[in-house]
Amino acid sequence: MSDAAEHAFRLHYRDVYRFVRRRSATDVEAEDVTAEVFAAAAAGLDRFGPGASPVLAWLYTVARRRLVDEARRRGRIVPLAAAPPPAYGADVARAIGRALATLSHDDRMLVVRKLVQGHSFRALSAELGVSEAACKMRLARALERVRDSLAQEGVEP
Repeated sequence: MSDAAEHAFRLHYRDVYRFVRRRSATDVEAEDVTAEVFAAAAAGLDRFGPGASPVLAWLYTVARRRLVDEARRRGRIVPLAAAPPPAYGADVARAIGRALATLSHDDRMLVVRKLVQGHSFRALSAELGVSEAACKMRLARALERVRDSLAQEGVEP
């Protein structure tokens, strides 16, 4: 396995497995499909060059395709739309509010406008007066801080 493939595996395995597990009937099926995703990704990593989509987005695309392949193989239809959200309670909502409150005003605005309101990075970067790349990096860092805050409170997806 190349260094890039190993890095992608270590960094994104848990995210891809959770994505696949929510759409699979069993843990075993999810593990098999996830293994196929990373095998396919390792085989295609040499075609993945600069300027391509982020690695995790690419892995999700590979996972969707493998899930469709698995559904066809088994002769059943798997809904590929997002799984229904878990019924989170008021405690989780308060934890999310506290996590968002740890962000600066601009970062909080960036998270809400991108994830809730669906604004494009182009519009957000113009509003903030930064490049699109800087806007994407700020969003990634803000979300990481939110994830860390939630993890400290014991809230995991």
